[in-house]
Amino acid sequence: MGPMTERVADYPRPPRLEPSHRRIRIRLGGETIADTQAAWRVLETFHPPVWYLPPDAFRPGVLRPAPGQSFCEWKGLARYWTLAAGGVVAVAAGWSYPAPSAGFVTIRDHVAVYAGRMEACLVDDESVVPQPGDFYGGWITQDLIGPFKGEAGTTGW
Repeated sequence: MGPMTERVADYPRPPRLEPSHRRIRIRLGGETIADTQAAWRVLETFHPPVWYLPPDAFRPGVLRPAPGQSFCEWKGLARYWTLAAGGVVAVAAGWSYPAPSAGFVTIRDHVAVYAGRMEACLVDDESVVPQPGDFYGGWITQDLIGPFKGEAGTTGW
């Protein structure tokens, strides 16, 4: 295990929010639709980090309101976003918290996306692997050690 390795089993519950200055880029439809070095990571036990990008990291017109909502016991009520670029439309592929719980107010209106619904999501220059399953939105990078919630047999965690 190298000095930059993180074990997701060591992440806290309730989750921790931390700033990151790593370069985060998202590609869809052959275009870079988001680029920032001002993202936030949410770290929760057995989950790869979920990256929240400020709204101004996204190109104008990429984010479109999508129907539906969900509730997170830690962050509150989420709304969904459809992302569109280069002729590709990814329905409800992003989410944000317009009025997050007290411990997460810093990510108000910041947008997270499901990596598996994008052409590519990059942390620095590394393409991420989507967290297993169709509900969780974590991004797996080479510096993470699982197991990750969402893999077969993890529904009871």
